[in-house]
Amino acid sequence: MSNESFKKLYVDELKDLYSAENQLIKALPKMAKAAVSEELREGFEAHLEQTTGHVQRLETIFQSLNESPKGKKCAAMEGLVQEGAEVMEEDLEGAVLDAALIGAAQRVEHYEIAAYGTVCEFAKVLGEMKHASLLEKTLEEESQTDQKLTKLAKKINAQANEDTSSQEDEEDSAKPGRRSPKHAA
Repeated sequence: MSNESFKKLYVDELKDLYSAENQLIKALPKMAKAAVSEELREGFEAHLEQTTGHVQRLETIFQSLNESPKGKKCAAMEGLVQEGAEVMEEDLEGAVLDAALIGAAQRVEHYEIAAYGTVCEFAKVLGEMKHASLLEKTLEEESQTDQKLTKLAKKINAQANEDTSSQEDEEDSAKPGRRSPKHAA
């Protein structure tokens, strides 16, 4: 027989994830719209579709528990989404904006990886093997998304660095009496 307070903790953590995923469903379209890179935009759109599936899996778990998924707001995701919104409001352009968006997205993915890892282990301890299987599938998808973001970041970060270096060189050469450090004697 499982400990009722541990089961309550499990349900609470699932509610937190449900809230987190629903907040992400609202944020991802905005991130996709802000993305400059076609590949990043498509990645955000694909993750939105995947996130909808994550919500459906959580709803399946809640139904089997005879519990409502509502009633809790994930403060961590709220903060991460707010940070992402702030990135989009900054005066960033091109690959630099995309690099910032990837950073915000990876913070979200790392939070989700930690949260799904936790509830997956809770499910196993509670003997909820069907739940664990559903949660492991989502955990794997979150990890794959993080890996895709890392791969894309390598390309975009290099491009952002090049764009910034070129822009600084142009700004330095446009200032009278100033020469960029690499052109200095």
